Amino acid sequence: MKGLHDFAFQTGDWRVRHRKLRQRLAGSDDWHEFGGTCRGWEMLGGAGNVDDHWLDDPAGAYAAATVRRADPATGIWTIWWIDLRFPGLAAPLDGRFEDGIGTFFGKDEWQGRPIDMRFIWSRITPASARWEQAFSADGGASWETNWIMDFTRA
Repeated sequence: MKGLHDFAFQTGDWRVRHRKLRQRLAGSDDWHEFGGTCRGWEMLGGAGNVDDHWLDDPAGAYAAATVRRADPATGIWTIWWIDLRFPGLAAPLDGRFEDGIGTFFGKDEWQGRPIDMRFIWSRITPASARWEQAFSADGGASWETNWIMDFTRA
């Protein structure tokens, strides 16, 4: 079975340092930084993963979570973000891990226009990991990283 336990590294409690662009897809380089926490665990025998976040965003603290599910036949993971600020699930992203880096793509909207989204998991060690989100308004020809989470074991 492919992809099982790809997110096992995330199991446990984490401190998270967030870095977010204040304006996305606007040519901005004005970032704000804040802390948060995360607790992750596997489910479905390693074919699933959940992480539960608390984000101390200066614009307003909030809770959010990610639900992930792997297709054991292909090793492709589908990721959904849930955020208390908005109803329902965010648009899904699909992808996989190769050589220790997870890359995931999806389609969504930002301020009424269609965008491509990309998540990258990298720098994974037993004590740390990095997640990055990027948007593209030109079909993936160029990407703007707009949110970085640096995880360290709590």
